[in-house]
Parts: sequence; structure tokens; C-alpha cells
Amino acid sequence: MPDKSLHDSIALLIDADNAPAAKIDFIISELATYGIVNIRKAYGNWTKRPLEGWKKVLHEYAIAPTQCFDLVKGKNATDMALLIDAMDILYTKQVRTFGLVSSDCDFTPLALRIREDGKQVIGFGRQNSPEPFVLACSHFIYLDEDDHDNTPQKKKEHSVSSLKQNTKLMNTLRTAVKEAADDDGWASLGPVGSHISNQGPFNHRTYGFPKLSDMFEAIDLFDIKKTKQAGRTAVRVRLRK
Repeated sequence: MPDKSLHDSIALLIDADNAPAAKIDFIISELATYGIVNIRKAYGNWTKRPLEGWKKVLHEYAIAPTQCFDLVKGKNATDMALLIDAMDILYTKQVRTFGLVSSDCDFTPLALRIREDGKQVIGFGRQNSPEPFVLACSHFIYLDEDDHDNTPQKKKEHSVSSLKQNTKLMNTLRTAVKEAADDDGWASLGPVGSHISNQGPFNHRTYGFPKLSDMFEAIDLFDIKKTKQAGRTAVRVRLRK
């Protein structure tokens, strides 16, 4: 669950060699739910043709490019430049959240180090992003470029099927509900979401659900109860008996 303190400052660091430029609007919009993206930097060898897509959106989204020439054939300095800037920001700036855009496992130690200082790391990458990097982030959001079966119903069917086959995730959901439940087995959604977030990287939007309550409602292993309280909808969930 994202922190709703919208005045929190965010540093967005993009590994342009390993990230799709077409998803920048989605990335910025997603980070806006966590705070204000004050620092925006992208790293890569901008003389290379594959980065043309990123060059077209840099100015539009106020992203500062950092040139990283290839020091040795077959190697680039992008990772090191991003790492150095990230540590500089960590020590010298008032930043609570880091957005790391990459599908490169080399950033796993960086994500872990940032979290050691009590900061949160929102990772963005492709579906084939290495699991160590995904798990090192506070939350990880997939930038799935594969748009086949892209109707809302197809996505929802696929999401529910994937969720129920993910034993680790289903156990996390069940545990979260049990830990937050009252004597009757009902748990408020807020504490449930917090418990899930504390267990590892998770974002319901990854599975095609705008709200966490939508995800629980779609899975037939849970009961959902919605009530109106002071003009707002309160959502409670329990394990289906």
C-alpha cells in the first residue's frame, strides 16, 4: 500500500539500457501515488540508436540525461553511474522513496542498501526481471510490454488464475487476513494491506486490479463486506469457510 504523504520527495533513477521508454507515463503516474518526483535522471550511452525512444521523452518529462560512454567493448558504465548518484542522493538529499527503473539484477545490492536506511524502493521492470532484484525492492511493478489478451476481462481471468497458483502469495494473503482479523474472523482492509506490504514487494495493479479490495473480491477464497461509514466505504475481508 503506497504511503499517502504526497509531500514525500522521490528520486527516479532510470537505467535506460534496460527499460522501455513507452512506459514512462505509467511510471511517473504510479510514483505520484507515493509523493512528488523531484529528482528525475536517466542513464545510458545516448549516442546509441536503441536509446532514441528515451531521447524523445526526456524533455517532456523533465528527465535529466546522464551520458555514460562504453569504457570497454561489450561493457557500459551505466550501472556504476546510477549507483554513485543513488548513494549521493541517499546521503545528501531529503528523499524518502527511490524509483529504480531497470530489469538488471546488478541493482539488487543497491535496493537492499537503500532499504537499510529506512527508505522505500519502488522497482519497475519487465516480466523477466530477476527475482533477487524484485524481492529486494519494497514494491515491484512490472512493465509488461506484451499486450496480447489485453481486454479487461482477459487480464482479470489471467490475473486470478496466476494469483491462485502462486502459493507463496496466497499464503501471504491468508496470513495477513488472519493477523488482522477480529474474533469473528473479519479484518479491515487497511491493516491487511499493511501486513502484505511488510512481507515483501507487492502491488495489486501488477495483476490488473485498481484496488486491493478488487483483488480480494475476485478470488473466491475470501469473503468481502462493504459498509458505508461517514460517507466512505469501509471494506472488510475474511477467509471463506
